[in-house]
Amino acid sequence: MAWSTRELAELAGTSLRAVRHYHEVGLLEEPERRANGYKRYGVAHLVRVVRIKRLTELGFSLQQIAAMGDGDDHPEEALRTLDAELAATIERLRRARVELGVLLRKAAPTDLPPDLAPAATRAAMPDSDRSFVVVMTRVLGPRGMQAYADMLRSPSTDPVALEFEELPADADEPTRDALAERLAPFVRGLYAEHPGLSTMTGDAPRGEGHARQALDTALEDLYNPAQVDVLRRTRALLAAARENGGP
Repeated sequence: MAWSTRELAELAGTSLRAVRHYHEVGLLEEPERRANGYKRYGVAHLVRVVRIKRLTELGFSLQQIAAMGDGDDHPEEALRTLDAELAATIERLRRARVELGVLLRKAAPTDLPPDLAPAATRAAMPDSDRSFVVVMTRVLGPRGMQAYADMLRSPSTDPVALEFEELPADADEPTRDALAERLAPFVRGLYAEHPGLSTMTGDAPRGEGHARQALDTALEDLYNPAQVDVLRRTRALLAAARENGGP
């Protein structure tokens, strides 16, 4: 008994188009033809199509199936390789679901890593601060990011921080000077409470110079000129204190 192409496809549980495609890519040998020109498929063809269908359902590509050849009905090495790939995919999807759970439960932003997103949400960060944190996650190394994350998890309630956030771009010189004077001890306190901040660029993947330049660029892009100027003045005050033997 012989089957037509349509009958073969129905028996194998696939489509007529799939069978024709298997011929086109060399996965299925062309059968003999009847006197009227129609193809005559036999049991060997059915077994081959069923095998191709099963392997594709497991996740093998047609190219991988072609590499297995016709004779290997139990390609152990290929099966083990695919099993390892599927295990890695399952683990990736598991981690993705964990992250999605955090995002949904905490209404957290999607641009921050899952370990930082809850802290940013609790602290009600302004957009500029959150964007700066995103830059930090791209340029700092593991130790530096850990130090910064520790600081974010225990946000300060010092009013000088809010005053800095609300500083207008046209703030005059006395206002900038006065804010820098108050901001310096606030920053010094942060470094005392989180000593890892002083070396947070030390393990940056592309080096300290690149990390510092990227962070300086981000500051100038995200904060208004008066805020950037206050940060520079604050940095100068802290450097002068160190030179005079201070912390």
